[in-house]
Amino acid sequence: MLARMREPSFLELFTPKLVTVLREGYGPAALKADAMAGLTVAIIALPLSMAIAIASGVSPERGLYTAIVGGFLVSVLGGSRFQIGGPAGAFIVLVLATVQAHGLDGLILATFLSGLILMGIGLLRLGTFIKYVPYPVTVGFTAGIAVIILASQVKDFLGLQLAGQEPGPLLPKLAALGAALPTVNGAAVALSLLCVATIVLLRRHRPHWPGFLIAVALATLLAWGFDMPVETIGTRFGGIPQALPLPHLPELSYGRIVEVLPAALSFALLGGIESLLSAVVADSMSGRRHRSNCELVAQGAANVASALFGGFCVTGTIARTAANIRAGARGPVSGILHSLFLLVFMLAAAPLAGYIPLAALAAILAVVAWNMAEKHQFAALLKSSRGDALVLLVTFMLVVFRDLTEGILVGFGLGALIFLHRMSQAVSVDRAATIGEPDRADKGGERPYRAELSTDEDIVVYRISGAFFFGAAAAVAAALDRIGGRPTAYVIDISAVTLLDSTAAATIEGFARKARGQGATVYLVGAAPSIRRLLRTHGLRPPHVRYYGRLEDAVGTARKAMRREAGGA
Repeated sequence: MLARMREPSFLELFTPKLVTVLREGYGPAALKADAMAGLTVAIIALPLSMAIAIASGVSPERGLYTAIVGGFLVSVLGGSRFQIGGPAGAFIVLVLATVQAHGLDGLILATFLSGLILMGIGLLRLGTFIKYVPYPVTVGFTAGIAVIILASQVKDFLGLQLAGQEPGPLLPKLAALGAALPTVNGAAVALSLLCVATIVLLRRHRPHWPGFLIAVALATLLAWGFDMPVETIGTRFGGIPQALPLPHLPELSYGRIVEVLPAALSFALLGGIESLLSAVVADSMSGRRHRSNCELVAQGAANVASALFGGFCVTGTIARTAANIRAGARGPVSGILHSLFLLVFMLAAAPLAGYIPLAALAAILAVVAWNMAEKHQFAALLKSSRGDALVLLVTFMLVVFRDLTEGILVGFGLGALIFLHRMSQAVSVDRAATIGEPDRADKGGERPYRAELSTDEDIVVYRISGAFFFGAAAAVAAALDRIGGRPTAYVIDISAVTLLDSTAAATIEGFARKARGQGATVYLVGAAPSIRRLLRTHGLRPPHVRYYGRLEDAVGTARKAMRREAGGA
């Protein structure tokens, strides 16, 4: 008998990977590798964090607060060796909508609450359920977010001057941008195109160079050296502070919590999906295995801490995590050092950040959006099946034109319905003609003996295969009702039933009750212990039905009973 696998303890499930790495032995060589990887990721994260913050409707330093505080805790407490936490492009749409609806204080409170929700999900070990989000949904909402990010960067990319505040919804936004096209700033366009070209060329020819930082530095030098008439971080935001703010709690009144709770739930849902997806990517690149619930607890703690320091949503970032692995990271220390390097950059170079053109940051986000659109996966899903294409397009259209959370929920629900429909079609009810397993060998001991089943109207043998659940119950019931004649015994082989739920059990119970009314006996064959317990719960107990492990035994008993009745008659 195989030994039953031991369930991991609570401590094993929630031990941070940092502890695991230190237990394995951590020396100077590993520290050096992590320091280089952390520096590489920090150079990537510096301009990207500010760009995401600006696109999200908040000041650039809040992106740095998020990357420093949130990224530090993700690495210290997380369940992935290589996860890099920080602000992510996927949150831009939600964060901007929350800021517009509830203000900066509402955003910070929603971030704080989302952290508590994520911690609760992790501690309740619900992280494994996030993997049930269908792939077309993740591709659809990612592509939708990419479209919205691209649209949100057109204003700064072209240096447009809008008559009023830029609208949030896509169609009114495009109309406002179209009306402002006569105000295009040639200098801003030149800097934007220069940054895009620099990033693309460096990725192609020097992929290990920090393309984002080089592009921003080049654009900043040109804008400052030639005194270009373009908007900068300094002209719009007045620069970046040279220190972290003191932590403080957001307003925790009941009314305010109820007001921002939908946004907090959206942050938690998207944060959980993004973080675990990033951890899975890290596993595939490194050959390691993450602890999903531990990772969610870490993401929750990071969001709580980020809110306390004035930051916003933290999540695992796929691009920075992949860069961390490619740079030679050995463990979570690289993520910790990435946050510390960012803190040093902010303390030392904050005055220089005021000269960064907003067109350069818009170019960075345009490249990010283009890369995150998953164009090849989108095209492949459109060709794969009508069901997947439908889920993909519905999710994409709802994200772009309605709401991100609505797109995810509707896409998930539609994907679940399509899956249930496919599963219901996979069940089959077939009439058996022979016993399908060997009973005994002939005298030579070579050829298996296959007994013929009765093909008359006295005993009928049916085999149910597949997942017998509520979605397939009606089809199975109709197939059983079509059995002709008035046999004295029904032998139903359910050994190939992979799943049976209460609706299926009630269907069999109804059939057995109808058979008893006709004077027939029902024999159930091959029921697994768990299925047999469920059937008994629904009243399918002897003598109303009889259970057998083998088909031959059930048919043999039915024949004997038929002979006894014939002899008695």
